[in-house]
Order: sequence, then structure tokens, then C-alpha cells
Amino acid sequence: MKEYLEVYFQNQDKIEDFIQETFLKFGKLKNLKDTNFKSVFSLFPSLELVYIINKDTKLQSSSNFYRNSQDISAQNISREYLISKLHFKKDSIAAFSSPYVSGTTKNSCITVSIKEGDSIIFFDFRIETLLERLNLIELNKPFHTITKAFYTIAGYSMILLSLFMVFYSMYDFAYSFLIKGIFDLDTIFKPVIALTLGVAIFDLAKTILEQEVYFKSYSKNSKVETKMITKFLISIIIALSIEGLMVVFKIAINDYDKMINALYLITGISFILIALSIFIYLTKKK
Repeated sequence: MKEYLEVYFQNQDKIEDFIQETFLKFGKLKNLKDTNFKSVFSLFPSLELVYIINKDTKLQSSSNFYRNSQDISAQNISREYLISKLHFKKDSIAAFSSPYVSGTTKNSCITVSIKEGDSIIFFDFRIETLLERLNLIELNKPFHTITKAFYTIAGYSMILLSLFMVFYSMYDFAYSFLIKGIFDLDTIFKPVIALTLGVAIFDLAKTILEQEVYFKSYSKNSKVETKMITKFLISIIIALSIEGLMVVFKIAINDYDKMINALYLITGISFILIALSIFIYLTKKK
């Protein structure tokens, strides 16, 4: 919803001009009441609801007209609260409301009000569909459904895998220490590495589900992408650092002449850390 509003407000003037110019082509809109405004619905895929209010009595004088139905129970209901909020701009045939969640359709929408004689005609437009229609967001429902299903399966699979790594590392530590009686560096450090990788995988899965399933992002958000990459790489660097520390201890105890291999590993980790620092610096500078 937040992203839709940002796109809407960035292009508000263009959207309002488009709607007004399109309505001018219909002529007298009140005459379309006999056909349940079918021609308007066919031209505006984003249009959800149409109704008419008498500006003198402030009562709704028509049914609620939907795309494929109408509700006559809405007639003669007082709409004074709507009339009081209308502000028509100079040289404008319509008044536009701020975005809100419709109590009738339960969707985020805007209302366009047009005066004709003693009546005011209200048109509720769904913001998501309106932005898609004007190519301000990219939304293909079949493809979106497929990708959402894929990301859902992949995200929850990664969460299950991370949980398995966490529980297996604890099981392996308990089995080695309590059953086998082994308590060395491998017994301590391996569960820590597995737990760190489990956290990294879980965090990546959480970000995927947040951005692609529970809130689908239709525009590139560099801050979110940078945050995801940074958190994941930090977890990997921590795991590698622990592994490097373990290698140093093992070599120092058993094969001191192979210490150069530990130096190579620590040097590689340092290069990754430097690269991450440069990446963070450049993204913040941008």
C-alpha cells in the first residue's frame, strides 16, 4: 500500500488529467445511468463503484453500481459527510479525494466526483489497477501468481533448512559431548558455524518472503536490496572468521608448519570484508 501511494503521489497530476480528459469524451454522464454505466466500466478497468448524490438534499439518489451488479439498498442514504469534503479546483470538472481504503470494496482507492446539474456523480477507482493501467507499475497477475508461489515454496524451504541446521548442530554437539565424551575445538566451533549459517539462511528467507510474498515490490528499492546483501554477507564473514579461528588453533596445536594455510584463509576473509566495506560506502554515497 505504501509503495502504491508513493507512485500515485509522484504522478498525481498526470493521473487526474487522464481521468478528466477521458470523462469529457462521455458527454452527460448522468445519461449513462440507464445502462448501469457499462460503457464507463468497460473503459476503466480500475473503476469499482459508481453512485449519484443529490447535492441539495445530500441523499444518494441512485443505487450502487458495480461492474457486474448493483445494490439498491444504498438509495436515500445521507451522504452529507461526502459533500462537505468536496473541493473542486478552478477550471476543473472533477474533485479528487485523497487515497483511502473503501468501506464498500475493502480496496485502496480514490474517489472522483463530477457535478452535473443538481447531482454529483461519484466514481471509485482502485489505485493498484489504475497505476497498472497507466503503466506506472508492472503487474501481470498470472505471472505474479506463479512467482509468488515459487518464492513462497523457496522461502519456507530455506526456513526449514535453517531450522534443521540449528537443531542438527545442537544435536551433534550434545551427542559428541554427552554420549561420545568428545570435547575439543571441532565439537565447539562446528555447531557455532552451523548456527551462524542457519541465521544467515533464515534472514535471507525472511527478506524474500517479506519482499516477494507478503508485500510484493513493484519497483526497485536499492535500500532493501543493499540491506539484504549486507546482512547476508556479514553472516557469511562471521562464519568464515570462526572457521579461520578454528583452523589457526588446530594448526597451532598439531601442524605448526602449515600455518601459512591459515594465513591464506584469513587474508581471503579480509578481502571479502574490504569489498563489503567499499560496497557499503559506495551505496551510501549514491
